[in-house]
Amino acid sequence: MKTKLFIALLFISSFCAAQNAVNYNQSNLAKLVTLDLKANKISHVLQKIGNAGGFYFAYNGALFRQDSVVSLNVRSKPVREVLDQLFDGKVDYKENQEYIILRYAVNQFAIEAESIVTAENLYAITGRVVDIQTGKRIKNASVYEKRLLESAITDDEGYFSLKFKGNHTAIILTASKETYRDTSIIFLSSVDVKPQAYDDPDKDKGTFMSNLLDNVKIGRWLTSSKQRIQNMNLPDFLTNMPVQASLTPGLSSHGSMSGSVVNKFSLNLMGGYTAGVDGAEIAGFFNINKADVRYAQVAGLLNLTGGNTEGAQVAGVFNMVAQNANGVQVAGIYNHVQGKVNGMQISTANYAKGLIEGMQLSALGNIANDDLHGIQVTGLLNVVKKETRGFQLSAFGNAALKNLKGVQLSGVLNYAKHNRGLQLGLINVADTSSGVSLGLINIVRHGYHKLSISSNELINANVSFKSGNANLYTIFMLGKNFVENENIETFGFGFGHDFFAGRRLSFSTELTAQHLHLGRWDYANILSKFQLNLQLRVFKGFSIYGGPVLNYYVTEAPINYIAAKGYKTQIVPSNSKPFRGNYAWLGWTVGINLF
Repeated sequence: MKTKLFIALLFISSFCAAQNAVNYNQSNLAKLVTLDLKANKISHVLQKIGNAGGFYFAYNGALFRQDSVVSLNVRSKPVREVLDQLFDGKVDYKENQEYIILRYAVNQFAIEAESIVTAENLYAITGRVVDIQTGKRIKNASVYEKRLLESAITDDEGYFSLKFKGNHTAIILTASKETYRDTSIIFLSSVDVKPQAYDDPDKDKGTFMSNLLDNVKIGRWLTSSKQRIQNMNLPDFLTNMPVQASLTPGLSSHGSMSGSVVNKFSLNLMGGYTAGVDGAEIAGFFNINKADVRYAQVAGLLNLTGGNTEGAQVAGVFNMVAQNANGVQVAGIYNHVQGKVNGMQISTANYAKGLIEGMQLSALGNIANDDLHGIQVTGLLNVVKKETRGFQLSAFGNAALKNLKGVQLSGVLNYAKHNRGLQLGLINVADTSSGVSLGLINIVRHGYHKLSISSNELINANVSFKSGNANLYTIFMLGKNFVENENIETFGFGFGHDFFAGRRLSFSTELTAQHLHLGRWDYANILSKFQLNLQLRVFKGFSIYGGPVLNYYVTEAPINYIAAKGYKTQIVPSNSKPFRGNYAWLGWTVGINLF
């Protein structure tokens, strides 16, 4: 009894495992789904179908109105039939392991063979492509053999002609064109003709093909009109080959199907056009790829890639990537990435539309259209349009158009909309700031701005402008002693920090350096001050302050130095202490702050 039970359980488990294997390997369009949805947006319905079948949909947003509402009630129904019900047969379906690609295809056509010639090592077929409903002959349709990589574009009368070398048991022709459902026809060695929707063993490997040739003028200029038509008709078909060689995009070892082939190695004497590279590609002048490029791509002038790059991309003039770049881009003039950069861009100028996690190095400028999580180094200008979590280094200027949470270092100007990091430059500008700005001029538009009028034991009239934020503000100061025969003129610069104890009472520390003019410019006279200010806020925009000051005076003038007439001859007070040939003393300051 136990033995029989064990055998029964083993049989059931084996059956279930086999059933699961069948379900796993079956076409996504053949999977059965059960759904009951009422008044849902069609995009939500597609998401539910994908979740039920374990795959995703890929489609152009213009395929249907995004706010369209539908109801769906199906039980154990194949996905293909569900989609036919949803779109009333006006959408064509292509699939790979993870995706079902939806394409508007309201029309249907047929391949009509007119002449079939067989000879030793030769198979020639001519015919026409016609619309099934109207009988109209279709021009600019692609007719191709996927496995043999031979293709033709129909003329104004829908006519095509193809020749195949070698012995073939069957030739499978497929016709494709925008707004039409793909159709295939099988020519057997006995010259029988059998139309059918055959199961392509390679399926369609290209899910998201870029419109690089349509969107970039130089791409259109470097390729022929037939290649661009082929690209529109076969946007998602890819196959793999080990090697390709070409003189120009039209003179290739893969012929007009070169745009549908991913090669391990591609050698282009002048320039080449391929679907992608999974190894290395070298060109004398240019490389154009519809899809991804991996490992190495080198061109004398330019590289255009419609997908992602991984590895090294090197060009004498410029590189353009329509999706993400992972690795290193090197160009003599310009690098352009429409997606993310995870690696390094080196050129005269660099641009990335997406997140940068790496480094941009240029002679003139770098632009990050999204966030920067890395480093920008340039001779002229760095720009980050969103958040900066890294380091910007420039000889002239840096701009963080949103949050700065890193470091800006420039020879002239730094700008950040919200400074939460560190700015080091001659001029630092921010709209708001909770970080630190170190420079000759620090401006925070919605921050710390004070005009201070003060007096001390040495100079009775001083005016200072303070700007920045409470953490660190800069001080520009001018002063003059209006006492007969004791005139002193001074100008200086410094830094300060506010410590807030309450709404009305606070104190600050300030460190300044001033040049004292005693009627002559013969010698430098530098007075450094460190002062503690106790501040009382009387009302908004007006406060009074005062406190002790530690003074340190350094002069190059000799002991017997005589000041100019009308100027004070001895500025060091009697309570000063000599210190290494200079003088130090404790003084005071009082004043008011406006704004």
